Amino acid sequence: MIISVLTNGGAGVDDPLKLENQVCFALVTAARNVVSIYRPVLEPLGLTHPQYLVMLALWEEAPRSLGALATALAMEPATLSPLVKRLEAQGRITRSRRADDERVLDISLTDDGRALRDRAVAVPAEIMARVGIDERALIALRDGLAPFAAQVTD
Repeated sequence: MIISVLTNGGAGVDDPLKLENQVCFALVTAARNVVSIYRPVLEPLGLTHPQYLVMLALWEEAPRSLGALATALAMEPATLSPLVKRLEAQGRITRSRRADDERVLDISLTDDGRALRDRAVAVPAEIMARVGIDERALIALRDGLAPFAAQVTD
């Protein structure tokens, strides 16, 4: 999309430097709002939004090393560690060192963590209902964000 700057010094609706025209501002605002929309849906499950993301990744594949889990979530292992420790304290996951390489920390689901998935299945539909968006529109939104979600290298 080409944004044209009005001749009134660039302060018009089409001003490329106007805050509301910034994709970065829209994404940051949307991300903050998404977390607040998820909060009341995840509270009955005893999960925060970041913990929910960890559980989603583990429901897809477990056990996973802390490093592999961090990669899947696009997070640094040091940022992920406290989340994993809290989930372990809740009895949802276990952490264990690999016998063949004690440097690797494997993250596994407990029975409680696996059972939580059955309750979490309703989360996506609840979010769609709260936002007023159907599955097709949600998929289009997700796919439209793909270029921004891809890792960019310098």
